Amino acid sequence: MSILVYTESEEGKYKKIAQEAVSFARGIADKMDMSVTAVAINGGDASELEKCGANKVLQVKDDALKNFNAAAYADVLAQAAKKEEAKVVVVSSSANAKFLAPLLAVNLDAGYVPNVSELPESTSPFKVKHSVFTNKAFATTEIKTDIKVVGLAKNAYGVHENHADATIEDFAPELSSDDYNVETVSVDKATDKVTIADAEIVVSGGRGLKGPENWDMIEEMADILGAATACSKPVSDMGWRPHSEHVGQTGKPVASNLYIAIGISGAIQHLAGINASKTKVVINNDPEAPFFKAADYGIVGDAFEVVPKLNEKLKEFKAQNA
Repeated sequence: MSILVYTESEEGKYKKIAQEAVSFARGIADKMDMSVTAVAINGGDASELEKCGANKVLQVKDDALKNFNAAAYADVLAQAAKKEEAKVVVVSSSANAKFLAPLLAVNLDAGYVPNVSELPESTSPFKVKHSVFTNKAFATTEIKTDIKVVGLAKNAYGVHENHADATIEDFAPELSSDDYNVETVSVDKATDKVTIADAEIVVSGGRGLKGPENWDMIEEMADILGAATACSKPVSDMGWRPHSEHVGQTGKPVASNLYIAIGISGAIQHLAGINASKTKVVINNDPEAPFFKAADYGIVGDAFEVVPKLNEKLKEFKAQNA
């Protein structure tokens, strides 16, 4: 028996959330005295997974699975889980994983809990702590089914090196035409140097920047910090920034270590999408902006004066600590 883990990748490169999921699976496996089996669908170098604790890597190479397909991927994982007699299946809480996890749970007749924030409080009974109400509270849930599907919250556990000598095995699941009822017609990719999904730091701008021509200072700060750029919903709706950068309840959720909001008032939908971020910094010229109530640090001031000065200080700090 083993702990199975789905490792997300893109163009043959594993995402950070894949390594975090393997690390989390390793933590559960140590509690339950089991091994860890990672499933890699058109993935890359397996050494990235074994350094985080994978004892076995099932490699699935199939051009038909080049683009994410929730039904097909869930079928792959279900067959792998049955093959490995997995009692726990770990996925991330990415958008893709949240699509496939319910399908996988149905296939395995398993209970599913998303947004899990830490290792199980106990494994018998199996209880996990997870965020609820758009990260405003936590709940502890017992999964009573024989097989459990656990969705790890982004940036909740971290990547831990726990090297294991992994066995690499080719795995060819039998997929049917029913797995391909949804076809990917085209894929539009964000061109950021750092993607929002993998970013430790996110620099986000709102309508207070007055126009797309003023985004240079946002991109400059992101470049200095090695961060991803993001924006509020009105900004993407007006076409100032691509929709791939829209964060919030109706956009991409953010769980970064540092979230810097510049010229964003802090509508409840936006706050719901970034609540999981560990440290929030707000720069706004309106002292009554709702975002200040959620901020860990706040600067009341004109972004066009504050941000350039802050960028210069960040450059100086970076140069002195290079």
